[in-house]
Amino acid sequence: MNRQRDEDSDFTQLMAGKVRPVSKGRDKANLDSQPAMPSEAQLARRASAEADAQATNFLSDEFVDLLPPIDPIEYRRDGIQTGVLDRLRQGGYAPQARLHLIKRPLRDCRQELFRFIEDASAGDLRCLLVVHGRGRALDSHANVVRSYVAKWLQQFDQVQAYASAVPSHGGIGATYVMLRKSERERARNRERQQKRRG
Repeated sequence: MNRQRDEDSDFTQLMAGKVRPVSKGRDKANLDSQPAMPSEAQLARRASAEADAQATNFLSDEFVDLLPPIDPIEYRRDGIQTGVLDRLRQGGYAPQARLHLIKRPLRDCRQELFRFIEDASAGDLRCLLVVHGRGRALDSHANVVRSYVAKWLQQFDQVQAYASAVPSHGGIGATYVMLRKSERERARNRERQQKRRG
């Protein structure tokens, strides 16, 4: 008990003169003030950034064949071992990042998925989880998004494989994605192997 009192006293002495109590009446946020409107320069920069993102986004927004809503999905690029897909399908790789697309407009899903895969690849991530939801009807929004996600993932060179998630990660309503190792990661692996041999 004395130890706690000593620690409290030490803390109070340490903070003396550095901390001041909140004034009466100033302990709540002011909800009456409106946020400042963005300037024309800020709006122009935002529009330019969005246009640049659209120009570099190669994902097709053309017609897609809708997938049966109750069937799991999977894909393996040529040259990828079946064991990688099997392990992915069973949740054997822990997702390092997640993207939630549930109830998002299709146009936003296209932009978000593109940015997500590009950022994950630049950050040397390997296993991702895309949560798109699942619909009961063939033409439900969730199943349309799911069908486009399956199509879009195949358009990325970085994507080696994908498979529907295990139930604990969303089941048919989510998809695991395995990305190719970056050149940096391959170089690190070679370095580690050389150190083990040497």
